[in-house]
Amino acid sequence: MRLFHFSEDPGIARFEPRPVRTPSARPPGREWLNGPLVWAIDEPHQAMYLFPRDCPRILLWPTAATTPQDRAAWWGESAARMLAHVEQRWLEVLTSARLYRYELPPDSFDCLDDAGMWVSREPVTPFSVEEIADLPAALAACDAELRVVDSLTPLRGVWDTTLHASGIRLRNAAGW
Repeated sequence: MRLFHFSEDPGIARFEPRPVRTPSARPPGREWLNGPLVWAIDEPHQAMYLFPRDCPRILLWPTAATTPQDRAAWWGESAARMLAHVEQRWLEVLTSARLYRYELPPDSFDCLDDAGMWVSREPVTPFSVEEIADLPAALAACDAELRVVDSLTPLRGVWDTTLHASGIRLRNAAGW
């Protein structure tokens, strides 16, 4: 298993646990997820973080429970494994950004059973760091189709479907 952390900072020698910037409501017994942690994403889900940090995006993928009706309505004819939606106004930022993909040792990480997310309560020293200069190409390499839309708000209803939907930095989306 490979775990990654994406950053716009090329010089992180060690990841220190820190609390989330915007705490979320957590189920009883999981409040610790707002505490000091190092966050990582597994390799199959890394496309969710191939964006500049503040760029709002919605990624979709089918699950075992996805119905043919939901797939047809939201997916269309795409053969991609994932769909990555981003607003037109963020496209220039996306195409000009550089990210750094840090590979992290999995030893201290616990799986959250949530879209490939893992957390460590201990400091983590990365194995390696790789610069990613072409984010659209990196998305394509992950079999994620980039869809540029005027607004993400028409996608609000996707959370009521049988597709998996992950929305990141939606507070930065126009009209969200």
